Amino acid sequence: MTDNNKVIAEKVLQAVGGKENVTNATHCMTRLRLNLKDTSIPNKDEITAIPGVLAVVESGGQYQVVIGQNVAKVYPEFARLADVVTEKQIDENLDQPKEKLTLKKVGSNILNYLAGSMTPLIPAMMVAAMFRTIQVILGPDLLHLISDKSNAYVLLDALYNAFFYFMPIFIGWTAAKKLGASQVIGLYTGAMLVVPSLVALDGKPFDIYGFIPTTMHNYAQTVLPVILSVWVMFYIERFFKKIIPDVLSTIFVPFLTVAVLVPLSFGLLAPLGSILGDWIGNGLIIFHKYGGFIAIAVIGALWEFLVMSGMHQILIVFAITTMLQNGSEALVSTAGMSATWAAFGMALGAFLKLRDKDEKALSFGYFVSGIIGGVTEPVLYGVGLRYKRPFISLIIGGFLGALYGGLTGVRSYIMGATNFLSVLGYVGGGTTNIINGCISVAIAFFSTAILTYFIGFPIEKNER
Repeated sequence: MTDNNKVIAEKVLQAVGGKENVTNATHCMTRLRLNLKDTSIPNKDEITAIPGVLAVVESGGQYQVVIGQNVAKVYPEFARLADVVTEKQIDENLDQPKEKLTLKKVGSNILNYLAGSMTPLIPAMMVAAMFRTIQVILGPDLLHLISDKSNAYVLLDALYNAFFYFMPIFIGWTAAKKLGASQVIGLYTGAMLVVPSLVALDGKPFDIYGFIPTTMHNYAQTVLPVILSVWVMFYIERFFKKIIPDVLSTIFVPFLTVAVLVPLSFGLLAPLGSILGDWIGNGLIIFHKYGGFIAIAVIGALWEFLVMSGMHQILIVFAITTMLQNGSEALVSTAGMSATWAAFGMALGAFLKLRDKDEKALSFGYFVSGIIGGVTEPVLYGVGLRYKRPFISLIIGGFLGALYGGLTGVRSYIMGATNFLSVLGYVGGGTTNIINGCISVAIAFFSTAILTYFIGFPIEKNER
């Protein structure tokens, strides 16, 4: 298997123009994410023909090679062959012509920054969410096996808050890494937003450095304040790196960066991020209010296409913001959950219908990677994009499941697993919410599986 991973890496690197054309390489759960000097060199057909490669996507300024869950083993081989270190800041190539800045490019850059800042946090987010799930199941809300005063309950609550309360610190690191800024100063930027003595001043006037007036706020469990602060920190740090001699840079670049950032962050950026977060939450509430269950159903129908394009990350950020503000979320999570189970159903329907042994085995692998691993991209590219017609089933199934969830007011109370354990996100809403949530995903799952079986493939595809 190691040799196979090396072969995949070698062929991908050759197809994208060799290491001379690769400026940076990283990976998420299923994709090699490459920054290329010349994006006209790679041949998509050549790359997708490589055994082990599912598809190629260009999104957010990156060239993304979809490999599946095996990407974590392919990536080290690729990084070694391409001679790239993702932790090291990539120097600007001043010989390259600057790309024309358009509204589309700006939007793509923003999306890429948000996705790159949030995606690496998913494992920790899921760990924290699982502790909260156990707390809900064992606690007074469900099985009554432990009281809310017990050490076990307190510990489970602390393990949940270890991530979500201090989320600005985690994001400070990932956002700085995404931009190529100092990751340690990114951590520091997130940490200064949740210092207990400053959090205690929530809503009170405060003078920064004794003469810059502002109002302090509680930025624990927030996303946008640190996202904006680290973005500005990147430019401040770059400025000081240019003007401060190397012999003094170790001390004065980080110090002056933070010194300038503090009034900008506390006086402008963090409050702006908080305001934007409120607008986002209110915008979703308005969208839900006027669109109602139809809005949820539409997102359920289109969700997996957003996943394929990378656009779903921005909605996840919105969902997290809403959940942190209100304690539950009924739009994005309900729609996304139904769509995810519809993707599981598409894999099962393909497995049951296809006659070719290899294709059947692959479809079963997609089903397992989805239902157990919580990753839908293999089935999206391996079944949906390959055969096209299963996407019709996916759209209908996601729509129907989300429609029922919207009509019955299903809400999610934790952002956790995306596999079969995802239904545990409904437990915080009581028995009725759990039952309707399970029915919602069951409708999505079975309707998609059935439709995929009967209409998902041309007749000749099954006469093998």
